Amino acid sequence: MEQNKFKKIFVVCVKNEGYAASLEIRKIYETMPDDRAAEHQMIRVVDESGEDYLYPSDFFIPIDLPKPIEQAIALAQV
Repeated sequence: MEQNKFKKIFVVCVKNEGYAASLEIRKIYETMPDDRAAEHQMIRVVDESGEDYLYPSDFFIPIDLPKPIEQAIALAQV
């Protein structure tokens, strides 16, 4: 999953096997760029704890959000 360093990338969780306490299926998560993780089919996601952790990339599908939703998410994180 290639990361654009200037645009926030959002994903939706489609699987949480082994991570039920950290990931909610159908929830939107923000990712953080991590090229080394991507080489190992992993993705860095800000999870339920508010911290970023590595998870298998096949647990997520990247999505494009309309600008108003991206802005609302950014404001909600403050």
